Amino acid sequence: ECLPNIQHETNFPAVSLVFVMLAIITAVTVMGNTLVVIAVCVVKKLRQPSNYLLVSLAVADLSVAIVVMPFVIVTDLTGGKWLFGEVFCNIFIGMDVMCCTASIMTLCVISVDRYLGITRPLTYPARQNGQLMAKMILGVWLVSASITLPPFCGWAKNVHKAGVCLISQDFGYTIYSTAVAFYIPMLVMLVMYYKIFRAARKSGAKHRFTDLTRRERLETVANEAFRMHGLKPSGVAEECATLSRLLNRERKNISIFKREQKAATTLGVIVGVFAVCWLPFFILSTARPFICGVECSCVPIWLERTLLWLGYANSLMNPFIYLRSLYFFYLNFLTALSSLKYTRQ
Repeated sequence: ECLPNIQHETNFPAVSLVFVMLAIITAVTVMGNTLVVIAVCVVKKLRQPSNYLLVSLAVADLSVAIVVMPFVIVTDLTGGKWLFGEVFCNIFIGMDVMCCTASIMTLCVISVDRYLGITRPLTYPARQNGQLMAKMILGVWLVSASITLPPFCGWAKNVHKAGVCLISQDFGYTIYSTAVAFYIPMLVMLVMYYKIFRAARKSGAKHRFTDLTRRERLETVANEAFRMHGLKPSGVAEECATLSRLLNRERKNISIFKREQKAATTLGVIVGVFAVCWLPFFILSTARPFICGVECSCVPIWLERTLLWLGYANSLMNPFIYLRSLYFFYLNFLTALSSLKYTRQ
């Protein structure tokens, strides 16, 4: 039945617990993503094109925490009742959709960037080209903004009645917005993860297969080099040069192998956390107008808000996903803060 989806019963201990939990999520999201942005601005070594996407992701997630989450918290504490009027309802939905979509789209672009950086390290120019990376980021935000325009242009109107603020439930707009904001980026991320995983597995198999042969060759050359006391110095120098070339090639192959393994692991965690956080919400959002109609939501308020906050939790998790791969990122940041504090003293 299509009725105003507002929960009027209030339980003070439960409401207080919900408020504390949501406030902690918001605060941690702000702090984690702020650290990423400040670190890139403060640490000179981090101001490089390869980190621009991480800054864009942090800005998107920070925007979710600052612009969106506080109003969602107030709405949740009032049992789902919107208190800020129809005009701001449209603005709020636009900011919510744009910031969340920018975060998701940036994750998608990061997966493509990682794939190209691993498979085409010599021909992929974006990591050395700041302008190209900036254009990619601008494209992400423009696509994200395009999803918010239809309700303002008359194609699909948001629902605002009886204290409810709900994104447009128009069938066409729902399919368009969910496809662009989630399903297409999710598909791209899965394809990129599969390609990186396959490349890492192939490289690992090749590395294991040739490791013994290379080791035997290195040992043979090394033994010959140390055994050649009777040869002329030129012969010893030639053997040592051969040994050096083989060692350098071995180090390079091991470095590439480790980089591919690290990229596959990191991207796997990104895709996994992203799917767990956002997939339930977007399944609900896609199915809702076909079940409830286009005028309102018949989904239980507790289920709707739980899945929404599960999606928001992705903005909290993103800085910590990169914490392991960006260990020196935070180490350099803390070093810079210590140096700044010492200079002031």
